Amino acid sequence: MKSRYSSIDIKAVLLEIRNQFSGLRVANIYDVDSKTYLLKFTKPDSKKVLLIESGIRIHITEYDWPKSSFPSGFSMKMRKHLKSRRLEAVNQLGDDRIVQLQFGSGDAAYHIILELYDRGNIILTDHQLTILNILRPRADNSQDVKFAVREKYPVDLAKPLQPLPSLQSLQEILLNAKPNENLRKVLNPKLAYGPAVIDHCLQEAGFPPAAAVGKGFDVSNDLPRLLAALEMGESMMRRGEGECEGYIIQKVEPKPKGKDNEEPSELLVYDEFHPFLFKQHAGRRYLHFASFNQAVDQFFSQLEAQKIEMKSLQAERTALKKLDNVRKDHTKRLLDLQQEQQQDELKAHLIQINLDMVDKALSVVRSALANQIDWSDITDIIKEAQSHGDPVAMAIKSLKLEKNHFTMLLRDQYEEDMKPLPIDVDIALSAYANAKKYYDQRKLASQKEQKTLDSSGKALKSAERRTKQVLKEMTVTASIVKSRKVMWFEKFNWFISSENFLVIAGRDGQQNEIMVRRYLRPGDVYVHADIHGATSIVIKNPQGGSIPPKTLNEAGSMAICHSAAWDSKVVTSAWWVHHDQVSKTAPSGEYLTTGSFMIRGRKNFLPPSYLVYGFGLLFKLDEDSVDRHKGERKVRVVDDDLLSVTTETDTHDTELDIDSGDSDGDMDDTKGQLDTVQEAMEDDTKVTTADTDL
Repeated sequence: MKSRYSSIDIKAVLLEIRNQFSGLRVANIYDVDSKTYLLKFTKPDSKKVLLIESGIRIHITEYDWPKSSFPSGFSMKMRKHLKSRRLEAVNQLGDDRIVQLQFGSGDAAYHIILELYDRGNIILTDHQLTILNILRPRADNSQDVKFAVREKYPVDLAKPLQPLPSLQSLQEILLNAKPNENLRKVLNPKLAYGPAVIDHCLQEAGFPPAAAVGKGFDVSNDLPRLLAALEMGESMMRRGEGECEGYIIQKVEPKPKGKDNEEPSELLVYDEFHPFLFKQHAGRRYLHFASFNQAVDQFFSQLEAQKIEMKSLQAERTALKKLDNVRKDHTKRLLDLQQEQQQDELKAHLIQINLDMVDKALSVVRSALANQIDWSDITDIIKEAQSHGDPVAMAIKSLKLEKNHFTMLLRDQYEEDMKPLPIDVDIALSAYANAKKYYDQRKLASQKEQKTLDSSGKALKSAERRTKQVLKEMTVTASIVKSRKVMWFEKFNWFISSENFLVIAGRDGQQNEIMVRRYLRPGDVYVHADIHGATSIVIKNPQGGSIPPKTLNEAGSMAICHSAAWDSKVVTSAWWVHHDQVSKTAPSGEYLTTGSFMIRGRKNFLPPSYLVYGFGLLFKLDEDSVDRHKGERKVRVVDDDLLSVTTETDTHDTELDIDSGDSDGDMDDTKGQLDTVQEAMEDDTKVTTADTDL
């Protein structure tokens, strides 16, 4: 699995960082762990986060990474010097995997130097590149350089840009290589392309994937073709400095089958990330992204989750293997018991059909033992009788006198193809008794088989329960989720109406001021109520045209529910005006406080609203799910007569105070007009609903 940047990856990701972050100021710095840091940049109405990890990566992230509860000393030092400073430059030092970030300019400049090779490092320096703090102090004895605080960072030691090797240089490199050494392995230390680009160029030039010096590559004949491949690599490196797409190469990990009727499933694991789709990856599964930065962000954000998934998969395999072993052991035990029963029954049967021979053999052995003949002499006597063709002696295979047994070879005379079966005969028992002994053994084995079936069934169910419990415990979800972009209107109270209009309301006088000054646009509608504490409401109408009555009623309900009417349980009406009727210009000699506006012209009163409020849940869909949910918020058609908003009241220029709800106009006239409206709409208000869809 690829786990760190190559040189072409750095070139591809830095262009996007320059385009998006140049000129932005550092808002804060957080540490994810001892090697990974988040640099938060802000601009009006948006924020961006840059993630850097020592020795591994640098990229823009859209995910919500877990942050340490207490910042480390290194992040505190970076906050001290970099906070509120502007990002001026992002550069790669030569062809080396070192990135330099410059914050501020002139003598007030500070630098972060990120090393993306070996064990990596993060260094904070001043404008003269004097080290102020370093993540991993070290010394390079080969170049007599010390990387520590108050030392100067040696940028001149970075690997300079290397020109394309000449034909003669390539020949010297390959002649000095070991025989049968992999061609990519020979070229990789000499070139800044990285192994993936070298593999791609070699395969594009027609070399086999595992080309080695002397095997698939001839130094004397293939040098011109190799030089052409390297020129292709130079071209790719130049393309890497421009805008690049992103690709994540996936690897298939088979999942074990849980049950016999389940189809085998697979787990797709991220394996590599690249700014181009290289030839060696063309036949593999991959994910395509619009930019390389998105691919890297997706790769690393899911890496930890996939490690857990792989651990879970391994645990699942182990648990299922244990369960399979239990099943196999259960089957083997039953098979052995069944075979034992068959053998015992066959032995008893063979003794019964060879009773005379078994009795004679017992008489011979017993007679010899009664005469106190030596055991070895008994064996010699039997062998001598066998040499003379005695049938009883021929049936005796061996003596086991220490167990008071001897072994006979018995067969069924009516089955010509049957081979003689060795059977142990107890000297202390008769032929019938030996046969009965084997029948008894078969009966015991049958009982044991039944007990094994019962106990094994319980053991198997217990093992299955344990396996299911293990699999349930290993079920995990990704801990790093993509952070949702906060919309501009979320700082206000807001909802989406039944006709899909955005309705926003201020939380206090300051927000009312901001909302009207900044977001009230031509075509929008301003909604309010003449009652203490009522909030200002704006219905956004970017498409123009008239706003449906149901949306106006829902906005009016919101204005009343956010007023003193909620606590007083007073049923009253809200009103609305057009955007050009709202003004911050006070009459001569008067002053408008924060959150107060002048309403000029006529107010359009709404039907009385019930004090009914609610809340809802809004789900954000993935891009690939949008098509499946089209039309779900289709506008519901309502009888216009039931929700008619029709009464306009003649008013002169009126000062409206948002905090108090008082006005300078004649409140008695307004009250009388409102009573007239309520009487005129008495029938309609009985069926009008004031529920607010959030």
